[in-house]
Amino acid sequence: MTKLYDYWRSSASYRVRIVLGLSGEAWDTDVVNLLDASHKSPAHLARNPQGLVPVLEIDGQCLSQSLAIIEYLDETRKLGLLPKDALGKAKVRCLAYAIAMEIHPVCNLSVAKWASQQSDGKITMEAWMQRFITSGLAAYEQMLEGGDYSYGKGVTLADICLAPQIYNARRWGVALTQFPKAMRVQGTLEAIPAFQAAHPDMSPQT
Repeated sequence: MTKLYDYWRSSASYRVRIVLGLSGEAWDTDVVNLLDASHKSPAHLARNPQGLVPVLEIDGQCLSQSLAIIEYLDETRKLGLLPKDALGKAKVRCLAYAIAMEIHPVCNLSVAKWASQQSDGKITMEAWMQRFITSGLAAYEQMLEGGDYSYGKGVTLADICLAPQIYNARRWGVALTQFPKAMRVQGTLEAIPAFQAAHPDMSPQT
């Protein structure tokens, strides 16, 4: 049985839940509570030396890093999350990486907490998140063409990254009206059952 080591509010885990839903794959969930440091336990570090979620056990293998997991699922389950042409792949990856490799690492909870602690509270968690999520989404907005999806006429890797980032933006009070193209895409994604089922508010962990 496929098993996802998951935390409900983890953006990276959220991405993988969406793709598992799109794939029709049945899976079990093993909760790794980031708030009580379960991700630093010997058992979890044996699965992923980085001490991060998600980790996916599938096809007799143990995979980490959400984008690597997603591309594995895409290739093995024929999901079509990347265009077939080289230029299309590059454009979709540019969009996805703008979130997963630019916004996400800076807005990781451990990074924001450290920044707040080092500033003796002069930088609040909210101010940090709002600053970097806003600037990151502003760039993403400029990269979008303005259609119903981030790229092309169907769900791609870019959309898989966008939906969890919009969730985080809402959580931290970012004004989203300034991103009309991104929110148009988000409206499309919110109507898709796999996106609905993967949403943190649907998680039994809450």
